Amino acid sequence: MPYSIIDKIWEAHEIAKEDEMSLLYIDRHLTHEVTSPVAFSDMKKKGYKVRRPDLSLAVMDHNVPTDSKVNPTIDELSKQQMDALWENSKTFNVPLLDFYSPYQGIIHVVGPELGFSLPGLTIAAGDSHTSTHGALGSLAFGIGTSEVEHVFVTQTLWIKKPKQFKIKINGKLNKGVSAKDVALYIIGKIGTGGAIGHIIEYSGEAVSDMEVEGRMTLCNMSIEAGARTAIVAPDEKTFSYVKNAPLAPKGSEWEEAVKYWESLKSDPNAKYEKEIEIDASSIKPMVTWGTNPAMVIPIDGEVPYPSEVKDESLRAEYERALKYMGLNPGQKITDVKVDYVFIGSCTNARLSDLIEAAKVVKNKKVSKGVKALVVPGSEWVKRTAERLGLHRIFIEAGFEWRHSGCSMCIAMNSDRLPPGKRSASTSNRNFENRQGPGGRTHLVSPAMAAAAAIYGHFVDVRNVEISEVV
Repeated sequence: MPYSIIDKIWEAHEIAKEDEMSLLYIDRHLTHEVTSPVAFSDMKKKGYKVRRPDLSLAVMDHNVPTDSKVNPTIDELSKQQMDALWENSKTFNVPLLDFYSPYQGIIHVVGPELGFSLPGLTIAAGDSHTSTHGALGSLAFGIGTSEVEHVFVTQTLWIKKPKQFKIKINGKLNKGVSAKDVALYIIGKIGTGGAIGHIIEYSGEAVSDMEVEGRMTLCNMSIEAGARTAIVAPDEKTFSYVKNAPLAPKGSEWEEAVKYWESLKSDPNAKYEKEIEIDASSIKPMVTWGTNPAMVIPIDGEVPYPSEVKDESLRAEYERALKYMGLNPGQKITDVKVDYVFIGSCTNARLSDLIEAAKVVKNKKVSKGVKALVVPGSEWVKRTAERLGLHRIFIEAGFEWRHSGCSMCIAMNSDRLPPGKRSASTSNRNFENRQGPGGRTHLVSPAMAAAAAIYGHFVDVRNVEISEVV
């Protein structure tokens, strides 16, 4: 019987099965300060211990201030949650990357860059965008608070095996089109519920051509299509990406690991409950216009007319979204001005993302009246970018160069979008109030966000002058 990569990893980790539920062994567990307090509190009350502290990693990311490491602006709730994670990590002997760690960052950036996340593993974290790690060829699941406790105590997870959804992206992407555009295009095509109950496996020439960090963006955004998680089969690019990571296997262990990883690809004729194929050449730079990632149009498009939508409930959603976003039907997206630009988040704050944005920004200035932030995904990304001189490009253009953290993606501390203000954001969600109460968010790629900062409105990055930066 032909197996998909999903079947292979699942079968290798399935300990037991009861009705439709499987008990999976979890190889790695990531946690942060937002979803861990209740789990740790319950464990204290019950007298439980963490079964394998060495297979867990705690990271401060959601609440950390990004403006300063010396005299940061931090609200009381954020401080309480950060303090709690520090105390809990100490109590339960869980390794912690705290606010001052040189390896601190967003868990979905830190895990892969440290080699904590590797091909063939099962990974869990109390965060919906854990799917990001699937880009390395792992099965990575976002889990709830009670499940966080279960993984801490047993190093296992009860889970129903999702259905499988193969998305093959044929051909090559055009100049100026990124993984973020591909993700938004797919969500626009299948809807926010198009992959509910499924694991997406991405394949095809366009995916093979993507660097690993682009695949992370693709897997990260799969949650916005309703997917349980997503995966890309590991290849030479994957092996190269993780080879020199601090926690990756070394010496003979590396050779053995690669032999196993090379087997992690779907067999010909593997069975999927859903399959679609997409022509990569048909994808353009994308911009969301509404209040979920499926409300998206190409950069040369216009805001849709709700009156043309046949489904009554969807028509009402469109009308509500237009009202919240302050847009008019038929309005060209290139006529929409922005007040803020945010380049960051677990979706697009890796080194390659900052390089693509810097190519657009170099030798230009941020448009008057636009507040623009660059928030690297980790302190390692920040230091590497600084060694390359990227920080000077952004600062000289008028961007704020911040420390790592989730920042404006979830409106933490002072990194918030004011009511009625409009942002071009490289994050993953454009829900109402996501970046701040009353804030209006448009999701775009790093290059598109950078271009919007320079011109003060959305522009087609394919027509913007690009400079080499490294």
